[in-house]
Amino acid sequence: MADKQKSPPAPAQERARRVRPRDIEGIIRVDAALSGRNRRTYFERRLKAAQAEPEFHVQFAVDHGDALAGYILARKLGGEFGRSRPVFRLEAIGVRPESQGHGIGSLLLRALENEARANQFDSIRTSASWRDHDMLRFLDGAGFVVGPDHVLDCSVHRGRLCADAETEPDVASPAYGSRTEVDYRPDLSSMGTLARDRVDVRILAPDDMPDIRRIDSRVTGRDRAQYIKRLVDEALNESAVRVSLTARIDGVVAGFVMARTDFGDFGRSEPVAVLDTIGVDPDYAHQGAGTALIGQLFANLEALRIEHVETLVRRDNFDLLGFLYGAGFEPGQRIGFSKPLS
Repeated sequence: MADKQKSPPAPAQERARRVRPRDIEGIIRVDAALSGRNRRTYFERRLKAAQAEPEFHVQFAVDHGDALAGYILARKLGGEFGRSRPVFRLEAIGVRPESQGHGIGSLLLRALENEARANQFDSIRTSASWRDHDMLRFLDGAGFVVGPDHVLDCSVHRGRLCADAETEPDVASPAYGSRTEVDYRPDLSSMGTLARDRVDVRILAPDDMPDIRRIDSRVTGRDRAQYIKRLVDEALNESAVRVSLTARIDGVVAGFVMARTDFGDFGRSEPVAVLDTIGVDPDYAHQGAGTALIGQLFANLEALRIEHVETLVRRDNFDLLGFLYGAGFEPGQRIGFSKPLS
């Protein structure tokens, strides 16, 4: 939970500063006081990732007296959204209960906005549960509006993708949604276990990066090497469990799905899988690669006892929405928000 709406300005001695490695214990304490849970592993990964690639992370803290009073963690998004203009994704913000009412949440958000403007970013994006009334009031008071993306959720079940292929629509062209989101429309020529029988689906490995870059380039018409490298690094190193996959047809990588498991982003307290990106090489469209990937992802998540998978899709991406609804997705309990920065 962040600061309350219409809080008085923070005292003059309080300033937002960059998060330092030694802030980890304070951040964990603040989050535990707000959530009732210790999410040490999540925050340790977030701070470790920021130290390894500071150009992609922005993290501020505010002290109140001798203790850390609040924090904000955000990440730069570039290739996501199918766009070249970068944005910030606000992942976590918290103010300790005894320090609320002093404008600390607003101070943290202003620091993030100033950083975004200095880097010529055009918006900040985040999401929140519709039940988190304090956070919704904070976002409303801070100028956020409902974003252009639908948050979709699916209860994981091994038999989700076992429909008759002949009843499924034909979808293979590139499309874009948001992140966490699906970037490309997978083909629906085959469904579920039938597709997985014909397609060799494997756990993502570091040496798959050139093939993923090749598929992304063919679909988007651009060489997004840096974005792909970061996407693969995140899938391999920042997810609590490795669940990203590649699909091979006749020994050639024909598609991939990037997903991660976590329970820290946006105040989540339960494990969830986030479907980030799925791509299918146009040369292998209509051969079941996309649906084999989703089907195997569901099977793996069920084995890990992860009960839900979530993604974001632009509300005008009707083909992709149709695919996901057919796979069992439905509108989730979270709302996507955006704050345009003029």
